[in-house]
Amino acid sequence: MKFGAIDIGTNAARLLIASVDRIEGELQLRKLAYYRVALRLGEDVFDKGKISPKKAQHFTQTIQAFQLLAQTHEVDFLRAVATSAMREASNAKKMCKQILAQTGIQIDIISGDEEAQLIFNSFELLQLHQQQFVVVDVGGGSTEISVFENGQKVAARSFELGTLRILKGKTSLSCWDEFSSWIQTHVALEEAHLVFGTGGNINQALKMSGSNQMNILSLNDLKVLEQKLSKETIEQRCAKYQLKPDRADVIVPALQIYIAALQALGQQEIMVPKIGLSDGVIYQLYLQNSSI
Repeated sequence: MKFGAIDIGTNAARLLIASVDRIEGELQLRKLAYYRVALRLGEDVFDKGKISPKKAQHFTQTIQAFQLLAQTHEVDFLRAVATSAMREASNAKKMCKQILAQTGIQIDIISGDEEAQLIFNSFELLQLHQQQFVVVDVGGGSTEISVFENGQKVAARSFELGTLRILKGKTSLSCWDEFSSWIQTHVALEEAHLVFGTGGNINQALKMSGSNQMNILSLNDLKVLEQKLSKETIEQRCAKYQLKPDRADVIVPALQIYIAALQALGQQEIMVPKIGLSDGVIYQLYLQNSSI
């Protein structure tokens, strides 16, 4: 069976098509196709509180394209979820009805808690078992922190601390303080935890860092990259690192969030598993339909 996940984020919309296979008793997600469109819903929502007609048209066209791609790939089960920007848009329900009518795709606007849970679901594919770890997922509108000890989620929180939100000047200093304070309160800092970073920006940072360690970035790696990029214009970042404009501007605030998280945790490195919300949606679809 083939599964499809549409992730409608604050900065971009993504379609992941994958299968889930059981190999030697372990589940493995095999990614078959991936598409990304820079919708930037947060540009409207954080400024005006709703999605503009122009952006709504682009949004609808994107979902229509994703629907056709899913059909072309013969996807058996598909789910579309929307996160921070759609949670805040005053016309979100209207947009969902309009898109359902035009494409047949129902968009589920999920809470920060469900978003964190779906991201955690994807970590089951890593077979971490009883290890203690913290997941930091940075998006355009929010950051989700999840804490796991002895194989159980012991704490989770969604913060209005996102890359596009920061660029728009919609994040207060108190939010940063609350972010660090919550981590220090809800994580047993005296015990060793693995730290995982998810989101497009941390994957891009891994490519750019030149780190010799596979899928690991040190706190120093992040600081050096953040300082380097902060001194460059968006145009220079695009030219020097072959970044897309919608990645070149948000990567700096993303690095600042990951740095703040590591400092609050007292950890020196972050692992980049290259999984996230879309993978969690795929895994959930598999669990719901694997017996069919």
